[in-house]
Amino acid sequence: MSLEKIQMTEGLMDIMPPEYQELVSNATFGNEDRSWKDIGSSKELIEQHSLCAGCPESIAFRFILAAIPAPEDTIFVGSTGCTSLVFPHVGVQNIHSLFGNQNAIASGLKRALKLRFPDKEKDVIVLAGDGATVDIGLDYTMQSWFRQENFTTICFDNELYANTGGQESGLMQKGFVAKMAPMGKKFEKVRLPEIAFEAGCHYVACLTVSKPNRVEKAIRNAIYVAREIGPTYVQLYTPCILEIGKQSMEGLDEMKDSEAIGGRFVMKELMTDEVREFLKEKDAEQKERKKLAKAKAAAVTA
Repeated sequence: MSLEKIQMTEGLMDIMPPEYQELVSNATFGNEDRSWKDIGSSKELIEQHSLCAGCPESIAFRFILAAIPAPEDTIFVGSTGCTSLVFPHVGVQNIHSLFGNQNAIASGLKRALKLRFPDKEKDVIVLAGDGATVDIGLDYTMQSWFRQENFTTICFDNELYANTGGQESGLMQKGFVAKMAPMGKKFEKVRLPEIAFEAGCHYVACLTVSKPNRVEKAIRNAIYVAREIGPTYVQLYTPCILEIGKQSMEGLDEMKDSEAIGGRFVMKELMTDEVREFLKEKDAEQKERKKLAKAKAAAVTA
């Protein structure tokens, strides 16, 4: 999907549905300064979805869609689970893989795109739950990191198998009792962020999706690093409010409690020294670009 592809022929404009006309006029495709602040005014940032009311995963999807720097040159690779319910509503090219093999699909896709478009950067982003990432798909996941494949893996960590009734996952916290794990989990939550870093990811972030600025920054960092240096990993806590006994409006409170001082999801970033210097340069470039844009806008209004 790109702004160019969704443009209408002038002669057909008056007969196109108003929703499509609005999409074309308000789309953020091609806008370098697109952000989470465009949510609510841009139709391609998921105006509707088929997830449960109040699902934090829907929040995560919106922030991710708003954060990716080049949606017209981005391909999502999804897996079976709650995430797969959202893809029909997403205005970005996407592939639905089998349960667990999403990183293998992404590896082949990234290599093929590099051959097909040698002069154009195509971002490949894996979006999968904790079951597909750390349990059933762990081998595929880690092998892509070992091979230094240049794409980003994003895990929606709701700490159980929410899509199939509440079974225990490797990312479930120790002692948690779920509908289909009545004895409580016997071992600690798998430390996947640390494993990812040790397995070759050059940038790793672990956080909740309660603060859009943080999510946007982490996603963009991961994509930029994956383009230039190597594999990256982002773990987002998106609790399943139904399985943990919360009301539809309590997901945000759950995430805030989990990221408080001493909480399980206090934001952390792991990165190599090379990445640290690279991101400093990217930040400086962004500040300079915004400064020039602001000066240009001021000159126009003067």
